[in-house]
Amino acid sequence: AAAPAGLAAAQTQAEPSSSAPAATAEAGAEEESERQQGQQADAASPQDAELTPEKSDQSKGIKPNAGRGADHGAYSWTQSLQEVSVAVPVGRGLKGKQLEVVAGKQHVRVAVKGQEPILDGPLSEPIKADETMWNLSDGVVELTLTKAEGMHWWASLLAGGPAIDVQAVEPENSKLADLDPETRQTVEKMMVRARDSEGRA
Repeated sequence: AAAPAGLAAAQTQAEPSSSAPAATAEAGAEEESERQQGQQADAASPQDAELTPEKSDQSKGIKPNAGRGADHGAYSWTQSLQEVSVAVPVGRGLKGKQLEVVAGKQHVRVAVKGQEPILDGPLSEPIKADETMWNLSDGVVELTLTKAEGMHWWASLLAGGPAIDVQAVEPENSKLADLDPETRQTVEKMMVRARDSEGRA
């Protein structure tokens, strides 16, 4: 019984001396690993700095088109502070009676009768349904929707649809003079806020 105990004692004595070099080697490896990570971080930081503005731009929404709206595959839309105009291509050779065009307070639908709708969904904001107008021109349904709550820009036509960056929307300066004083003051405040946000970005 003494022999195994002696062997165990020998192992116990040997363990500290054998583990010390291993611990030193591990510490050295950790330091080397930290240095490499630090170098990688240094190398990556300029790229991160370049990518940051792009990420923030994407989070604000897509760039508005010239009409302060957006162009999508099946339709496009533009807006003023009072109205939203929607263009839906339906194909040439059709007549108005072959179309189904419906605009409710919070819903819009454009379809060729007997076919799947081209545009159908809830609006992002309410409209004055009784003031809706539409016509058919060169194979395109042109809808004019009157905003129920004017004086601000819509971020999207349909609820849950792709949103534009409303901070990037600016009215045409030449039209400011045509607005009534209250509307003009509101527009000018919106333009100042947009410029301020660009300066901070």
